[in-house]
Amino acid sequence: MCPRLPAGWLGLAKGSTMIAHCLLLETDRDGLVLVDTGFGLRDVADHKRVPGLFRALMRPALAGPETAHGQITALGLSPNDVQHIVLTHLDLDHAGGIIDFPDATVHVHRSEHRAAMDRVRRTDRRRYMPAQWAHAPKWALYEPTGDTWRGVPSISQLRGVHEDIGLLPMTGHTLGHSAVTVRAGEQWLVHAGDAYFNRASVIPNGKVPGGITFFEKQVESDRPARLASLAALTKLRVEHSDIAMFCAHDPAEYAALVNK
Repeated sequence: MCPRLPAGWLGLAKGSTMIAHCLLLETDRDGLVLVDTGFGLRDVADHKRVPGLFRALMRPALAGPETAHGQITALGLSPNDVQHIVLTHLDLDHAGGIIDFPDATVHVHRSEHRAAMDRVRRTDRRRYMPAQWAHAPKWALYEPTGDTWRGVPSISQLRGVHEDIGLLPMTGHTLGHSAVTVRAGEQWLVHAGDAYFNRASVIPNGKVPGGITFFEKQVESDRPARLASLAALTKLRVEHSDIAMFCAHDPAEYAALVNK
């Protein structure tokens, strides 16, 4: 995405782009598991599937090679091997590619699914695009109850998945927003989705760019819940050195991971 807004306002270097960080997991028994999907091939074929205001402000590339489907193919893997999709939430820039993997089971919290299906509030009608799941995917829905993980309540082990992958409720950005936890050897990956937009948000006393702070307030569903989620993520990041945490849209955070 190439926001039309001033780069400095968003804490970006001049000419920087924003990302939609999708995580692909290769597993022994569960095939390919995709965490978030970004935009999909149908969004590329018909740009009008993406709301005009979003296209005008964020200027997404909407190019086939940029999609999860395109990148999986470029890796020499088969998109047909994506057996599971795990979603932080169902916003249009996270769920557009669901339809590109019609046989995959889609894991998401029940409250997020309900908000996306009902679209009661005006903000919900702007952020959730029913055309992105018009193929009636196989949903696996979860209540926000379960075990604890690193002292944080309500982690759900995914049904039908053998790997250590879980949903960690981090609500506020949307009503059913989650982080996704993944065991990767001796390390844990935490894909925080849109629980935050800039890495400084999960650093104690970190200085978050003003534009990011303003934007987060404009798109939140529950401010107290969002701030509580931020506090919980910050605590996890500070107290556990084996956690690699990242959000969906911070390009510098993404680059640091890739270049390790």
